[in-house]
Amino acid sequence: MDQRKKMSENRDDEEEKKQHDDDDVHPANKPQQQQLGGVRTMPFILANEVCDRFASAGFHANMITYLTQVLNLPLVKASNTLSNFSGTSSFTPLIGAFIADSFAGRFWTIVIASMIYVLGMVTITISAALPQLRPLPCPTQENCQEASNLQLWVLYLALLLTSLGTGGIRPCVVTFAADQFDMSKSKTESRSWNFFNWYYFCMGIASLLALTVVVYIQDNVSWGWGLGIPTIAMGLSLVAFIFGAPLYKKIKPMGSPFVRVAQVIVAAVKKRNIVGPADPHALYENRELDADISTNGRLVHSDQFKWLDRAAVVVDSDINESSQPKLWRLATVHRVEELKTMIRLLPIWAAAILLVASNSHLSSFTIQQARTMNRHLSSSFQIPPATMSIFSTLTILIGLPLYERLFVPLARRFTGHPAGVTCLQRMGIGFGINVFATIASALIEMKRKAAAADHSLLDKPTAVIPISVFWLVPQYFLHGLAEIFMSVGHLEFLYDQSPESMRSTAAALYWIAIAIGNYVGTLMVSLVHKYTGEEGNWLPDRNLNRGKLENYYWMVTGLQVINLVYYVTCAWFYKCKPIQEITDADNADEDAEFGGDGKGDKQVELVRK
Repeated sequence: MDQRKKMSENRDDEEEKKQHDDDDVHPANKPQQQQLGGVRTMPFILANEVCDRFASAGFHANMITYLTQVLNLPLVKASNTLSNFSGTSSFTPLIGAFIADSFAGRFWTIVIASMIYVLGMVTITISAALPQLRPLPCPTQENCQEASNLQLWVLYLALLLTSLGTGGIRPCVVTFAADQFDMSKSKTESRSWNFFNWYYFCMGIASLLALTVVVYIQDNVSWGWGLGIPTIAMGLSLVAFIFGAPLYKKIKPMGSPFVRVAQVIVAAVKKRNIVGPADPHALYENRELDADISTNGRLVHSDQFKWLDRAAVVVDSDINESSQPKLWRLATVHRVEELKTMIRLLPIWAAAILLVASNSHLSSFTIQQARTMNRHLSSSFQIPPATMSIFSTLTILIGLPLYERLFVPLARRFTGHPAGVTCLQRMGIGFGINVFATIASALIEMKRKAAAADHSLLDKPTAVIPISVFWLVPQYFLHGLAEIFMSVGHLEFLYDQSPESMRSTAAALYWIAIAIGNYVGTLMVSLVHKYTGEEGNWLPDRNLNRGKLENYYWMVTGLQVINLVYYVTCAWFYKCKPIQEITDADNADEDAEFGGDGKGDKQVELVRK
C-alpha cells in the first residue's frame, strides 16, 4: 500500500509532463480528435475492404476452374491447393494484428499490407496472361498435361504475396472502421443499426460484383482481364484509403498484447506458491499504467481462473526504486483480466473451425457439380459455375436488412434484449441452420447422380446432365442464411468480448478460425479420398459422377451435429467480461483507484458485456 501511495504522489508531476508531450497522450483523449472519425470516414475505409473482398472473391470463387481447366490439376489436388491457400490467407492476420497492436498502428498496417496485396495480384495476373506460364489446353479433360513446377511456383508466389497482404488488411480494417465510432455498450444499444451487419453487407456487395462481372469475364473473355480488373480495383482502393487519412481517428498502438499476456503468465508462475488475498480489492491496480489500454473502461476482477490472480499479488520486491512495477513480476488486475477474457472466449471461437471445414466444399465440389448441370438461361447464355455462389451472396444482402428491420424488433418483444438476441444465441442459430444446409447438399447430389444414371451419363464426366443447376440454390440459400447468423455474430462476439487493446488480435482470431477450418477441410478431403479406395471412391479425381459425394456430405452433417452440441455446452457456461465502463467521455475521478470514495465528477458503471 505504501508503494501505491508513492505512485499517487508522483501522479501530478507525470500528468504535467504528459501534457507537454502529445505523443504520450492517447489520441482518443485529445480534444482535436473529437472531430475525427464518424460515418464520413466509411467510404474511404470500406473501399479498401470492399476491393479486397472483390479481388479475393473474384479470384478465389472461380479458382477451382482455373486450376482444373487451365492448369490441368486433378480435382482433389486443386481442392487442397485452394483450401491451403485460404488457410494461409486466414492465418497471416495474426501477424498483421501483432504488428498493428504493437507498434505500427492499424492505419499504416493497412497501407503497407495493401501494397503487398496489389503486388501479389499483379503477379497472378501476369501468370494468367502469359501462355508460357500455363500448360497446353486440355478441353477433353483426359490425359492432360499438368502445370510444370515453374508454372506452379509462379502461382504459389502470387498466392503467398496476396496471403501476406490479406494478413495486414483483414484484422485491421474492421477494427479501424469500428474505431471511428463510440462502440461502448450504452452507445451501441441506443443505435438503430448494427455496425457489423452493415460491414458484412458491404462485403456482400463486393462478392456479388465479383461473382457476376469478374467470373463472367474469366469464363468468357480471358483470365488476364478477369484477374486484372480486381487488381486495378485494389490499387484504386489503396489510393482512396490514403486520401481519407486526414479524417481518420487513429488510435495509438498500445504495445504488444502478446508481451502483456506473457508477463502475466510469467508473474503468475513465479508466484505460484503465494496464497492470494481473500479480498480481490487487495490485488494490484495501477490506472496510470493501464491508461492506454483501458480508455473505454477497466476490466474488473472475476472469479474464474483464480490461479492467474497471483500475478497481481503485491510483494515488496515487485516495485522498483522509482515506484514503478516490475512487469515480469507484477501485473495489474486489468492485465490479468485481459488474459482471462481471451481464455474464456477461445472455446466459443473454436466451434467455428469445424463449421468452416464443413463449408470448404462450396468453392470446389459444388462448383464441379454445377459444371455438369444444365446452366442455360437461354439458347446462347449459360451461367458460369462459380457464379452459383451468387445465391448465397444474395441471401446475405437481402437477409441482413431484413434481420435488422424485422427479426430484431420481433425477437426483442420476446427476449427484451436490445439486439433481439445475444451474439451467442445468434451464432447458435447459425450453427443449426448450417446442419440443414449440408443435408440439402447430400439430397441434391443424390438427385443429380440419379439424373446422370437415367440418361447413361455416369461415365461421361464432361457431359451436361439434363438437370437444372438451380437445384443447387436451396443449399446456397441455407449457407447464406447461416452466415447471416453465425459469421456476423461471431465477428461481433470477438470484437465485443475481447479486451479493447486486443481487438485487432480478436479480428485475427476470426480469420484464424477460417484458416484452421480450411486446413481441417483439406485433411478431411484427403483422408476420405485416400481411404475410400480406387473403386467406389467418394471423391474421384476426374469423374464426379462415379463418386459418392453424398456420403461425404452425410459425414459432414454428422460432424456438424456433434459440433452444435459442443457449442451449446460452451455457450451455456460462458461468462461475459465484467468491465467498469465510463459513461462520460472523460475518466472517472482517480481517487477511487487509490482508496478514495470514487465520487468524482464523472460516473462509472459496472456492466457485463
